Amino acid sequence: MRELIVTENCTIDGVIELAGDWFSPGDTDPDVDRSDVLATLQEQRENADAFLLGRVTFEDMRGYWPHQTEDTTGISAYLDSVNKYVVSSTLTEPEWENSTVLSGELRSEIENLKSAEGKDIVTTGSISLVRSLIAEGLVDEYRLFVYPVVVGEGRRLFEGATGVPKLRLVEERSFASGIVLLRYRAASN
Repeated sequence: MRELIVTENCTIDGVIELAGDWFSPGDTDPDVDRSDVLATLQEQRENADAFLLGRVTFEDMRGYWPHQTEDTTGISAYLDSVNKYVVSSTLTEPEWENSTVLSGELRSEIENLKSAEGKDIVTTGSISLVRSLIAEGLVDEYRLFVYPVVVGEGRRLFEGATGVPKLRLVEERSFASGIVLLRYRAASN
């Protein structure tokens, strides 16, 4: 069975919302070495063949990544080729190659994706969707890229979450930029 992986960029105080300038989608600041982070993201992309998004994040990404003609991160090429699944009750035509709209009951749609042949299913951003996935107990792993900043306000990953199982740390990795990757799984896994 495939696993559903939540990958989020967050601040030390747990904010995942892109409020302010603490994170940019391409992270291409020439003054900061993120080659080790990009290598880790490449490794994760190689282990995933499905990308799950909520409608708002999907539309934001669809409006940005296909137009990045000089993207050296590999993200644009990956997003063009990976199977993308957007959870939406209002979107009918995704208008992005290799995209499928999932408009049925969330648990059923995700269980169908997880039971299909393939590699990991990854979701990122999509705060409302991720919170629903957490509430439904559908998340197998959390990969949190923690940035060394505090923003003080903004939406947080586990804000209002109830029923989250106890998590166990399975990996921690620090990067030259000060970013830290924390990987968690349910303690029962």
